Amino acid sequence: MYTLDCPVNEPIRSYEPHSKERDTLKAQLEQMAAERVDIPCTIGGQEIRTGEKRQVVMPHDHRHILADFHLGGAAELEKAVQAALKAKPAWEAMAPQERAAIFLKAADLLAGPYRNVMNAATMLGQSKSVFQAEIDAACEFVDFLRFNAYYYQQILNTQPLSVPGVWNRLEYRPLEGFVLAITPFNFTAIAANLPAVAAMTGNTVVWKPSDTQMLSAHYTMQLFREAGLPDGVINLVAADGPLAGKALLPHKDLAGVHFTGSTATFQTIWKTVGENISHYRSYPRLVGETGGKDFIFAHSSADIDVLVTALVRGAFEYQGQKCSAASRAYIPQSIWKQTKEKLLAEIATISVGDVRDFKNFMNAVIDERSFKRISGYLDYAKNSSDVKVLAGGNARGERGYFVAPTVLQATNPKFKTMCEEIFGPVLTVYVYDDEKLDETLTLCDESTPYSLTGAIIAQDRYAVQKMTARLKHSAGNFYVNDKCTGAVVGQQPFGGGRASGTNDKAGSLLNVQRWISPRTIKELTVPPKDYRYPFMNG
Repeated sequence: MYTLDCPVNEPIRSYEPHSKERDTLKAQLEQMAAERVDIPCTIGGQEIRTGEKRQVVMPHDHRHILADFHLGGAAELEKAVQAALKAKPAWEAMAPQERAAIFLKAADLLAGPYRNVMNAATMLGQSKSVFQAEIDAACEFVDFLRFNAYYYQQILNTQPLSVPGVWNRLEYRPLEGFVLAITPFNFTAIAANLPAVAAMTGNTVVWKPSDTQMLSAHYTMQLFREAGLPDGVINLVAADGPLAGKALLPHKDLAGVHFTGSTATFQTIWKTVGENISHYRSYPRLVGETGGKDFIFAHSSADIDVLVTALVRGAFEYQGQKCSAASRAYIPQSIWKQTKEKLLAEIATISVGDVRDFKNFMNAVIDERSFKRISGYLDYAKNSSDVKVLAGGNARGERGYFVAPTVLQATNPKFKTMCEEIFGPVLTVYVYDDEKLDETLTLCDESTPYSLTGAIIAQDRYAVQKMTARLKHSAGNFYVNDKCTGAVVGQQPFGGGRASGTNDKAGSLLNVQRWISPRTIKELTVPPKDYRYPFMNG
């Protein structure tokens, strides 16, 4: 067994004006913006260029091409499976501490020489502000790697009781087959962690990133390879989602799916696996974190400044493109006037623009499809008598996919934007009568199929207790007097239930456990040599 001390979370750099960290990152941004990278598939350690290419553009300047990535087809996907299966015996046989050492080295490389590269790739390719990139592509990514190694050690050290004459032990094997990791655009750390945690525990992986995360995915593969990851352990293939599903999900050697993305896609994955259940070597593990319609619920005792800060940060950081983002709020009538005045005043100060201008709090939404979907919700709201546009409501896409921070006030608590996931900077507020707290808590709990994150804002401790109990199943991550985003690895393990996923808590031992198939071994040191039991005497 190996021994690792419990990690501490990677410190967040502030990038203040005139600091060295700010200057070096600015230089990295300038350098990478001037490049046009050719991104291959990486299969069995080989760079595969299919010639069928798609472009990576800056969402905040969509005429600016950052990279071209090669799209894999059915042949490349099958080749990736075979590469993963070929690499599996040697990788599985490697001592756990040796596998962990590779990812711990990757963490140190990321915290050091790769930090600016990964942050810049995330800022330019995914339109994240410097702070949003730092907490994601650097700190959370580092934390996943270090904490996963620590949790894996804890699992390995958990052994059953042995009694005199019997030695019992648990062998923590990887799953049998390959793991398919399907990852999202919005978090570089999540996109890296989904294949990495499965690989650390001895599995080999086919990794299909999102098209709009391909630049940082490319540098993630470079990081892992520099850290010493053997060929074939993680195989990166850009591919169309439906094609990847058709080619890989029915595969008899599918051992598991590690997924973050839309609820509809995960339900399709689950259905496809179910339809093929008799075909697999073993039942595939399905681990998914999907959508959310996340809430902030204020009590009449709420501190207005705390409430407004939670609303602004929760709804508008990274343009609301977090599955945890606040997109609905319930605010009592007694404090609504003060809240509204301060909220609108704060929103008026928000600047939206290019990530390279560090004064901007918000940047662009990820692509044209997202821009059009969000714009459709805004048009619907502006044409409805059930809602008022209090702030924003505008979108412009000539140069970048910019959507203004938007606040809607709905008179109908079941209005479309109170119930459906938008995945953009749109917050809908429902103002409730103070005496209808219980009724409104029920509305909050039952208005959507999701159960990912939620927050309550209250000073009254009886109210905190009551609201926490009533909203028990409404969120897998629940916050008191804070925004409903910003889970930290090792501190707030992340995941939700209902339509929001399998709640397997990324950033905890629980998620690591999902990629392991234990074997119980009983060994008798003095085995019996006669079948007869004492009760049979006489």
